[in-house]
Amino acid sequence: MPADPTIAPPAAERALLPARARLPVFLITHEFHPRHGGIATFAEEIAQAAAGLGYDLEVWAQAAPPAMAEKPWPFRLRRLPLKGTHDLTCLLRLMREFVRHRRRLRDATVYLPEPGPIRAMLLLQLVPAFRPHRLVLTFHGSEILRFHRDPLARSLARRLIRRASRISVLTDYTRRLLCSRFPEAAAKSILAPGAARAGSAASPAANTREQRARTVILTVGRLHPRKGQRFIIEALQALPAAQRACVEWWLVGGNSKERYEHRLREAAGRSDLLVRFLGDVPDEELDRIYDQADIFAMTSIDHRHSVEGFGLVYLEAAAHGLPVIAHAIGGVPEAVLDGVTGLLVPPADQPALTTAFARLIADPALRHQLGTEGRQWARRHSWTDSAELLFGDAGRPSAA
Repeated sequence: MPADPTIAPPAAERALLPARARLPVFLITHEFHPRHGGIATFAEEIAQAAAGLGYDLEVWAQAAPPAMAEKPWPFRLRRLPLKGTHDLTCLLRLMREFVRHRRRLRDATVYLPEPGPIRAMLLLQLVPAFRPHRLVLTFHGSEILRFHRDPLARSLARRLIRRASRISVLTDYTRRLLCSRFPEAAAKSILAPGAARAGSAASPAANTREQRARTVILTVGRLHPRKGQRFIIEALQALPAAQRACVEWWLVGGNSKERYEHRLREAAGRSDLLVRFLGDVPDEELDRIYDQADIFAMTSIDHRHSVEGFGLVYLEAAAHGLPVIAHAIGGVPEAVLDGVTGLLVPPADQPALTTAFARLIADPALRHQLGTEGRQWARRHSWTDSAELLFGDAGRPSAA
């Protein structure tokens, strides 16, 4: 598939940019627009922030649907001939693209922001001819456990971490997890947290939330056991009948494995709650949905070898002025400040979760207070700051 460059500064303009902007940076990912989710948002926002800082950036991303019109990105975008899954075919195709363009990558900063391309690099690092000038990696949480539990992947990950010039994480929780499994990362790990999706902010219409007859509780995330939607419906079902009658629960997110959506729909059908399954929605529609909600809730859990390293969606909700209810697990307490921007409860304490919902449903003033603090909290996070931390000395070669 040929390269598909979009808007980027012309050569004459690039010549006027700072020296750092002329050092090429390749951001390579399986998770990019039009996909939704925290990692896709992270990759997209970091790319836009880096371009805004003047870096000579090229993004390699998974193939887009044939009928999709590409957005006018402020960087070069190359769509790869792969679906962006984590199966063997996708891995081999990505490795082939790495090898085909090895001369370009060898004289650049190569940034791998998620597990898919990192898996490809685990094997390619064994090829002496393929050695990027500078290698930057981001770990989110679950992949640390997956790499560590497999002896071969563990050995290759240790070698790759030693070769990398910088390792970034989004939370202190993830940094502790990474350094406990891979001590080699300790000396080069940095905290580069994400932020709310660009444009995420409450509209004036959101100021009328308390005037509605029903309290709208919103959950945004793929329908998967790790996201813990079942805990929410169980907590809401345990509310007094009078509170259940004035509540709506809206779920945004696509179905995933394990028939989880089917089980959620069955649970909703057995209750007297008003539940709306909205499916995947585009960003502009999602912003309108945030503005119609009163409370945001996502009760993630540790599921098998998967953990919640951060949760950008919590900051996105906070940017819209929504108080948050969540489980105090993984990196979530670094995204939601308990008693300040939301209410955190232990994941095994279902009565405490019901109490948290009852408290916010009954207290519009508290919702407003937490939502106001949430807006301020979300504004403290900056994609530009994170991009600068990742690429701030992009001319430095990686360690041998």
